[in-house]
Amino acid sequence: MFDRDKMIREIAEASDWLQERLGDFDARVAIILGTGLGALVKDLEIQHEFDYEHIPHFPLSTVECHQGRLLAGRLRGIPVLVMQGRFHYYEGYSMQQITFPVRVLKRLGVDYLLVSNACGCVNPQYRKGELMVIEDHVNLLGDNPLIGPNLDDFGPRFPDMSAAYDRELIAIAEEEALRLRIPLQKGVYTAVAGPNLETRAEYRFLRIIGSDVVGMSTVPECIIARHAGIRVCGFSVITDECFPEALVPVSEEEIVAVANGAEPHLTSLVTAVVSRVAAL
Repeated sequence: MFDRDKMIREIAEASDWLQERLGDFDARVAIILGTGLGALVKDLEIQHEFDYEHIPHFPLSTVECHQGRLLAGRLRGIPVLVMQGRFHYYEGYSMQQITFPVRVLKRLGVDYLLVSNACGCVNPQYRKGELMVIEDHVNLLGDNPLIGPNLDDFGPRFPDMSAAYDRELIAIAEEEALRLRIPLQKGVYTAVAGPNLETRAEYRFLRIIGSDVVGMSTVPECIIARHAGIRVCGFSVITDECFPEALVPVSEEEIVAVANGAEPHLTSLVTAVVSRVAAL
């Protein structure tokens, strides 16, 4: 069990360190970029840049395609904080370490969190290269970041998750996708521990329980964001098709390549949603 007082102190130290360097930069929107989805920063007018290794108590990204930087800048003139790279359970981090940055973002004044990931699809109507806005999730990680003493200053002991992914933000994403003529699925994201991909039997099970896609991230960040009252909108890039009767091996290089190919559409969609969110 983690030390509650130590956790509160470390969150304060990290956020105070960042606030001192951010000065009067004030962002209500944060974005977490997942596998192969880091190029959104090309459209970001960067004002501040912090390597995770320099931020007090931040974990380090060990996945090669996650660069490990926190950026502060303007996206179409709107101030945003961008995590270029995240942390995963399979890297050996605790749930509290994985979600530590979300609580730091909350203390910096963030009200909206847009999060992206790469995933495999188990819904036979989906195809790789498509985007999906997350409607709901299933947590099969075998752990929960809220286990242990509650951080009362951030949220209640038993937070409601009936609308884990904000319905208004989902509607905005669908409207903007239609306007931009970007095909957009809507479905359920299931998080598993990884790092191995799933077996045929596991893919069958995931479909039976209502999953549309499966990945290894996002759910812990969403839980902690909702605990803290942050409104969440999640996007998945479908990088491989996980149909048990037609399953073929897939490499990390292939997954990243598909994610990179879908990146222009995701960048356009996230940028459009940020513009709409800023007006809320």
